[in-house]
Amino acid sequence: MGDLGVGRVVLVTGVSRYLGGQLARILSEDPAIDQVIGVDIVPPKLKLPGMQFVRADIRNPVIAKVLGEAGVETVVHMGVIATPRQAGGRATMKEINVIGTMQLLAACQRTPSVKALVVKSTASVYGSGPKDPAMFTEEMQPRHAPRSGWAKDSSEVEGYVRGFARRRPDVAVTTLRFANFIGPGIDTAMTTYFSLPVIPTVLGFDARLQFIHEDDGLEFVKRAVLKSYPGTFNVAGSGVLMLSQAIRRTGHQRIALPEFLFTPFGRSISQAGLIDFTAEQVRYLTYGRVLDTALATSTFGHQPMYSTPQAFASFLARREVSVA
Repeated sequence: MGDLGVGRVVLVTGVSRYLGGQLARILSEDPAIDQVIGVDIVPPKLKLPGMQFVRADIRNPVIAKVLGEAGVETVVHMGVIATPRQAGGRATMKEINVIGTMQLLAACQRTPSVKALVVKSTASVYGSGPKDPAMFTEEMQPRHAPRSGWAKDSSEVEGYVRGFARRRPDVAVTTLRFANFIGPGIDTAMTTYFSLPVIPTVLGFDARLQFIHEDDGLEFVKRAVLKSYPGTFNVAGSGVLMLSQAIRRTGHQRIALPEFLFTPFGRSISQAGLIDFTAEQVRYLTYGRVLDTALATSTFGHQPMYSTPQAFASFLARREVSVA
C-alpha cells in the first residue's frame, strides 16, 4: 500500500452510465488528480466539469492511442454492463463486456505509463445455490458458477484481469467485488424489482440479501485510485436483509410462486420491458448471497457508512420522494 503520486492522469471507462459518471465527477474534484479522462461510446447525459470526455469504443484498439497520448497512470474499468437492455441486446452486451475488456487490457499492457488498474466487479461471480457457504471470502471458488448474463461475463472479465496482472506485475491491480448497488440515484434490475407493484418470490425460500450504498461503493473505488491496494476485495454494507423483510419495507404486495412458475414469470416481465430478469437473478432471489467483507475493511481502513438495511432505506426514501 502506498501513494501513487500527484499530478496523475486517470482514465475511467463507462462514464455515460450513472456510476461511471459519478466516479469521474468525484475524481475530478480531488486535488491529488491532475486530469480525468472519461471514455464511453456515447457522451454523458449530464455535464461533468473537470473531465475530458473521449468518445471511444473500448472494443476498438484505438483505446491504446488514448492511453499512450495522455500518459494515463491509472485505469478504472467501470464499463462492464449489467443488463442487456443497456447494451441493446445480450450479444452486444457480452461483446462490450468481454471483448471490450480484452482490448482495454491489451491497451494497458502496451502502455508503459499505466501503473494501476481498478476493476469494478460483482459478487455475482460467486453464483448462488443451495451448497453456498454462510459467507463468501475472496479466496473461495463458486459452488454454483454463474452460467449466463452479467455474472458469467464478470467471471470471464476477472479471468482476463488475472492474466493481465501476471503479464504486468509492475501494475497494481485492484478488483472490487460489490454486492448489489442501491441508493437514491441508481437504477438497476434490483431497484426495478423492488419497485414492482406486486413482487414475486420463490415459494419456500427467503433469500439473505446484502447491498452496498452507491456513495459507499464509489468511496471504495476512489480510495483504490488514490492509494495502491492490489488484490481482490468483497465490498458490501454490514448486516443482511431477508428478502421477505425487504419486501415488507417497500409496502408492496408479495406473491410467492413455485420455482417452476417463477422463471417463466420473470421472463415474461423481462420481455414486457419492465425488468431484466436473468436466470442468475432468479437464483439470487431464491438462495441469496452473503459476503465476508473483513479483508476490504482492514486493508482500506474503511467501513461503509451505510449498513445493508440503511442502504435499502435510502433507496426507499428516494422512491417516496418521487411518488410525493
